Amino acid sequence: MLKKWEPLKLFKHKKTKSQKILRFTAISGLLFLHIPILLIILYAFTTDDKTFQFPPPGLTTKWFEVAWARNDIHNALMLSLKSSLLATGISLILGTLSAAALYRFQFFGKETISLLIILPIAIPGVVISIALRSAFSLMEIPFSFWTIVLGHTTFCIVVVYNNAIARFRRTSPSLVEASMDLGANGFQTFRYIVLPNIATALLAGGMLSFALSFDEVFVTTFTAGQQSTLPIWMLTELTRPRQRTVTNVVAVMVIIVTFLPILFAYYLTRNTTEAR
Repeated sequence: MLKKWEPLKLFKHKKTKSQKILRFTAISGLLFLHIPILLIILYAFTTDDKTFQFPPPGLTTKWFEVAWARNDIHNALMLSLKSSLLATGISLILGTLSAAALYRFQFFGKETISLLIILPIAIPGVVISIALRSAFSLMEIPFSFWTIVLGHTTFCIVVVYNNAIARFRRTSPSLVEASMDLGANGFQTFRYIVLPNIATALLAGGMLSFALSFDEVFVTTFTAGQQSTLPIWMLTELTRPRQRTVTNVVAVMVIIVTFLPILFAYYLTRNTTEAR
């Protein structure tokens, strides 16, 4: 009888060992990703502005006051906020309409068009950036605030489209048909039937788009011209050792602005999935 159960015990032992190795690998990966972020937050409060000794000699909030008083940070922050909000708004309209058209209608080349819509987020950012810069130069469009918005919209549309098309596919077509049978027009059907079903998906897609646009570097570098968004400002200031503490403060601001929408979008989509 003991020999009969020995293979089972050996299997359980191997399973437990593999689980420990997997857990250790997962924890190591998370620490590798998040320890640098924690160090940035820590050194935003250091009293030392010359060297980065560990642990910091002291903690202070004066660098937040210094950063808040600088006009160049204000200008970069406002440019990032305005371009991200406008790119998100355009992406919500175009991404939702594209998803609705591709879900609702059957036509030749539908899959090709769907691929072309999601292609910008699959292609390396530097390739998209060079392509956008070349296109703007060929059309003699001066690099300005609007070229930043157009550049960011190319990949923000993909995020909105993916969220919207996934929600459309989980929405029963019979709801729209029933609404039309009961005498509702197209606008009423959209207002009272379609929009409530896709609202959380659009909100999540909009938040993710805003987060991606706010901290975008590649596309902004090639389309901004002489302007600087907050990530570009940070990249420039990294070459100045005495400004690293202020740069860390701005990095904390970017982390907060991008993390909160992503977290909120995650909870929105998770609750909807669980409810279904």
